[in-house]
Amino acid sequence: MKDFSVYCPLRNKALDFATEHLPILPAPNDRVTHLLLPIPSFAPDGSIRGGGNLETVLSVLPKNVTVIGGNLQHPALKDYATIDLLQDAVYVSENADITARCAVKLLCDCLPCTLKGCPILLIGWGRIGKCLARLLRAHDARVTVYARKETDRAMLSALGYETQDFPDPTGFCAVINTAPAPVLPDCPDGVFKMELSSVMGIGGRDVLWARGLPAIHAPESSGKLIADTIHRLVKKEEPL
Repeated sequence: MKDFSVYCPLRNKALDFATEHLPILPAPNDRVTHLLLPIPSFAPDGSIRGGGNLETVLSVLPKNVTVIGGNLQHPALKDYATIDLLQDAVYVSENADITARCAVKLLCDCLPCTLKGCPILLIGWGRIGKCLARLLRAHDARVTVYARKETDRAMLSALGYETQDFPDPTGFCAVINTAPAPVLPDCPDGVFKMELSSVMGIGGRDVLWARGLPAIHAPESSGKLIADTIHRLVKKEEPL
């Protein structure tokens, strides 16, 4: 792999672990080849997540620096090379698995019962939904999945899951949403509600919005995944 040096101006627990496996420079200088940002990288107002202005950071770095992060659609990056981890299929799949495992741990901590026989409604059949359904069933939970597409419901039935074509929380101990849409605007009291999407899809009181689980509950696993992905993608930058 070609030489590369990384500057990481902001840290969280996951990035702390990631930087242990990367050639980190402690301060910006002309030897920086890659700028590492949080993942996802930007707040809704365009600032860097965790604080800071992207233009200010870029101003002290070489003009040919490559920016690494997630969801890198930012006007200040139009003339920069980027490596977007959230566009990498391997990263997002592995991160979904870590997220699902953290969600199961959090669910076990919050429920007053074990998962064995526990009726759980899982909303969404994307990457996190698929990982979570498998893990919940491995814990002997009674998993029902709401999926919007008929083809997904057919596959779920073939895999032995109960399905819904309209999300109905009646009779469930817990409802977990993974779909980035307002799919259940009025979930009744008495049901444990966990939101895993970046967009609030469950309404009602006492919704646990469990965002950023890998960095919070599995920072070492999350950080290793970030570092391994960066090494793999930086290597792909090399000319043949």
